[in-house]
Amino acid sequence: MAVQANPTDGIYSASASLPNMRMPTPIACLLLLLVSAPAARAQSATGRPDILVILADDLGWNDLSCQGSPEVRTPNLDSLCRSGMRLTRFYANSPVCAPTRAALMTGRYPDRVGVPGLIRTIPTDNWGYLDPQAVLLPALLKAAGYHTAHVGKWNLGFESPNMPGEKGFDHFHGWLEDMMDDYWKHRRHGRNYMRLDHDTIDPQGHATDLFSQWSVDYIRSRAASPQPFFLYLAYNAPHFPVQPPQEWLDRVRERLPNANPRRAALIALIEHMDAGIGRVVQALRETGRLDNTLILFASDNGGNLADSADNGPLRDGKQSMYEGGLRVPAFAAWKGRIPAQSTSEVPLMTMDVVPTLLELTATNTRSTIEGRSFLPIVLGRSSDFPDRPMYFIRREGGTRYGGNAYHALRVGPWKLLQNSPYAPQELYHLDDDPLETRNRISEEPEVRNRLNALLMQHIQEGGKTPWQRR
Repeated sequence: MAVQANPTDGIYSASASLPNMRMPTPIACLLLLLVSAPAARAQSATGRPDILVILADDLGWNDLSCQGSPEVRTPNLDSLCRSGMRLTRFYANSPVCAPTRAALMTGRYPDRVGVPGLIRTIPTDNWGYLDPQAVLLPALLKAAGYHTAHVGKWNLGFESPNMPGEKGFDHFHGWLEDMMDDYWKHRRHGRNYMRLDHDTIDPQGHATDLFSQWSVDYIRSRAASPQPFFLYLAYNAPHFPVQPPQEWLDRVRERLPNANPRRAALIALIEHMDAGIGRVVQALRETGRLDNTLILFASDNGGNLADSADNGPLRDGKQSMYEGGLRVPAFAAWKGRIPAQSTSEVPLMTMDVVPTLLELTATNTRSTIEGRSFLPIVLGRSSDFPDRPMYFIRREGGTRYGGNAYHALRVGPWKLLQNSPYAPQELYHLDDDPLETRNRISEEPEVRNRLNALLMQHIQEGGKTPWQRR
C-alpha cells in the first residue's frame, strides 16, 4: 500500500510530501514515464484510472431512486450505483458544506485544517479559514502525473493563497462561494463569484447545466491525452434556493399532481442534476475513458428538511448531529474492478476519500492524513476495516449557536452528540437504535465518560489550528 497506518495513533503517514518532495525512486520515475508516454493510454487496461468525484449539495438520504425513493427518478445515478458498490454507512465529516469539503480535499478532520464551520466572505459571519499549509488532494495527484480539474462549487477560500489553482488544480471552472442566491443570476450578496481559473466570468444559464456542460467540455478536452485526469465535480444542487428549470418542474407536477409544491420543486432540481450527470458519463463513454474511470458519488451532508428533503427513517437533517444530518448517499463505480450491485455497511467518512485515491494511484505523501483508505473494500478484496473514532463538528454564529462549535463522536455502535452548543449530551447505540429514539446517557455513564474523554482530546487538538485569517 502507498499509504501506511501508524498503529500508535491511527493517523496515516506516508513517504513523500508537497512542497518538500523526496527525490523520485527509480520505480517512481518509471511510473511517470509510463504515464507520459504516448503509448500509455490512460484508458488502457494497465494504466492508472481517470478519477471522477461528484459531490451533491444537501442531498437527502432517500432522495435517489436507488436509495429507495418512490418519488424521485434518477436513472443515471441509479445506473452508476448498480454498476458498483453502494456505501450504506457513509458519513459526512460535518452536517454543513465547507467542513466536509475541507475533509474531502485534505483527508483530515476539518477543524485540524482550520475549517470547523462555513467559510463566508462576510467577516462577521465567517467560521473557517483553510490552513494555507494544508496539502490538498489535487496537488498530490498532480505531482503523481495527473491532470487535475475542479468544476463547480469550491467554498474553501476566495483569495490567495487558497484559490483552487493555488491548491493543485490545473483547471478551475466554477463558483467560489458557499451558496448562490439564484441559480440563474449566479450571485451571492450581489457579488459574482463565478470564475474560469483566475478570471471573473458571467455565464448565462442554470448553474447545474453550466457545471454539467463544463465537465463535458473538460472530459472532451482530455480525450486524446495519455495523461490520466482527476475531475472534481461539485454541484450546488439541490441546495436552496430550490430553483429547477420550469420544464423539469412541469414534468414532476404532471407525474405527481398531488405532491407538495416545495417537494415537487426539490424533486425537479434533483432530477435535473441527475440528467446533467448522465451527460458527463456519456462524455466519458464517447471519449473511450469510461471503462477505466473510477467514479465516486456522495453528498456533502444530509438533506435540508426545510426544503422538504427526504432523509428516510434517519432522524433530522442538515445542520443536525443526528444521523439525518451526517449520513449521506454514496457509491463507487469502476467497470470490472468494483463488484457490480454490491453493498458495504462499513462506516466510512468523507475524509477517507483522500487515502483511498492515494492508494489507488500509488501516490505517496508525508502529509498527515487522518482518513483511512477503503480501496480494498470497494474492490471487493476485503471487508476488514478496523474500528476507529469518528468525529463530527460544526461551528456557527447566530442566536442559536453564538459562534460556538458543537460535536458528535461515533465509536463502534456508540454515538455521543450535542445538537447545539447549549444542548445536553445524548448517547445512542446505533446497532440497537439506528433511528436514535432512545437516549441512553443516564443508563451508560461509563460509556459516556469514555467517549467524552476522547471527544475533549480531539477538540483540544483541533483548537491548535486557527480558523480566522491572521
